[in-house]
Amino acid sequence: MTATPNSNDPGAAQARPRSAIPEEQLKQIGRECAAVLREISRAYIGPTRVVELLLTALVARGHALLEGVPGIAKTTLVKTFSRTLGCNFKRIQFTPDLLPSDITGTYILDMRSNTFALREGPIFANIVLGDEINRAPAKSQSALLEAMQEAQVTIEGDTRQLAPPFMVLATQNPVEQEGTYMLPEAQVDRFMLKMVMRYPELEEEKRILLTYNQPLTEVQPVLTPERILLMQQMGDAVHIDEELLDFILAMARFTREHSRVYLGVSPRASLMLMRAAKARALVHGRGYVLPDDVKTLAAPVLAHRILLAPEAELEGVVPESIVKEALDNVRYQQRR
Repeated sequence: MTATPNSNDPGAAQARPRSAIPEEQLKQIGRECAAVLREISRAYIGPTRVVELLLTALVARGHALLEGVPGIAKTTLVKTFSRTLGCNFKRIQFTPDLLPSDITGTYILDMRSNTFALREGPIFANIVLGDEINRAPAKSQSALLEAMQEAQVTIEGDTRQLAPPFMVLATQNPVEQEGTYMLPEAQVDRFMLKMVMRYPELEEEKRILLTYNQPLTEVQPVLTPERILLMQQMGDAVHIDEELLDFILAMARFTREHSRVYLGVSPRASLMLMRAAKARALVHGRGYVLPDDVKTLAAPVLAHRILLAPEAELEGVVPESIVKEALDNVRYQQRR
C-alpha cells in the first residue's frame, strides 16, 4: 500500500493502516456520497464542504445546527439533502407559542373505540428539520433533548422509540434577537456539528440566479434508509490510530486550560470528534482516519461547545479562535 505523509512533517511517511472494510465497499460508498453531492448541487448552490459535513453527521449518527442570516438557503439545503437520502422527512417551524406536544405528539380520544390513541408528532421521522429553533422557549426546545440523545420520546409516561436512521437538522438566525431565545447549553452540546453559513461569493450568487431562472427538475433519491444504516455500521468499523486519539484529547484539554475560556469542551465533545473523523474518512472512501480528518472537523465539532470568559467576549474573542490556537499549539505525535 502507498504511504501517507505525516500531517506535521511533509517529509515523513507512515504506512496506511489496514482497513477492516473491503476496498470495493469503500469505493462504492465514496461513489454514493459523490452522487449525493452532485444531486444536491442541482438545487443548492454553495460550498460542498457544508454538504460534506451533513453527510459526516449522518454517518456518525449525529445532529447538525446550521446558523446564518435569512435567505442563504439553509432550509433549501436541508430539504434537498433529505430528498437525496430517500428518508421520511418532517419540518417543525419553531415559534414562541410552540408546545412540547406539538413536537412529540399527544394522546387523543378515539370515539370509535373509546380509547386514547397516540397522534404522533413530527419528531417521528428519519430527518427532522427544526426551522428557526431559537424562536421557541426552552420548554419546547427541551422536547428535543431526549430524542436527540436517546432516539426516543416520552409522552405522558410512555416511551416510544424513534425509527433509525434519525437525525435532527436545526437552523437559527444569529442576527435577529427580538422574539428569540438562547439555546440551553445542554441542547447545544447535543449537536455534533455547528456550521456557520455565510453569503455566497459573486460567482455562486450568479449561478443561483441562472439555476432558478427556470423551473428545477426534481431532486432524486440516491440512498435508502437501509443503506444509511449500513454506512453507519461501517463508520463504526473505520480504523483510528491511538496517536490520533491522543491528539483529540490534547486539544480538548487545551480548551479546558486556556486562560480566556470559562468552560472548555467536555468528554462528549472528544467522543463526537472521534466519531465524526471516522465518518468523514468513510465519506471519502477510506477505512482509516487521517490527521486532516480531525483538523478539518475540529472547529465544527468543538467551537460551539466552548464558553468564553466574560472579559474575552468583551475583547471580541470568538470560540473558533480558541480552536485555531489548539490546532497551532497541539501537535500530532506519530509513534515510530
